[in-house]
Amino acid sequence: VQLVESGGGLVEPGGSLKLTCAASGGPFTSYEMTWIRQTPGKEPRWVSSINVQSGGTVYADSVKGRFTISMNSASDALYLEMNNLKPEDTAMYYCSTTRDPYVESTKRPGQGTQVTVSS
Repeated sequence: VQLVESGGGLVEPGGSLKLTCAASGGPFTSYEMTWIRQTPGKEPRWVSSINVQSGGTVYADSVKGRFTISMNSASDALYLEMNNLKPEDTAMYYCSTTRDPYVESTKRPGQGTQVTVSS
């Protein structure tokens, strides 16, 4: 399954964006789907995960209460709704089939979707 992210952009602090991760070749087959992010010069970080079967969600403390992860009913699209965005949310965002933040960020460097929060 190939993963393609979209929906990033430039937004002012306090603004909102909704990211989408589309799976080509069929529905997600992994146990979980995850969003990770990476700022240039820094280590990639895990952001949020959703259990594909149960829909259960978990979030990093830094985004809890502001971000919402979800999937469509066909389980071939993953979303990340981001509200009350802060400058520290600026990063390249990747979807992944694993919580390990290094997998997609090293396999597809620069191919995620860029989120920039700035006034």
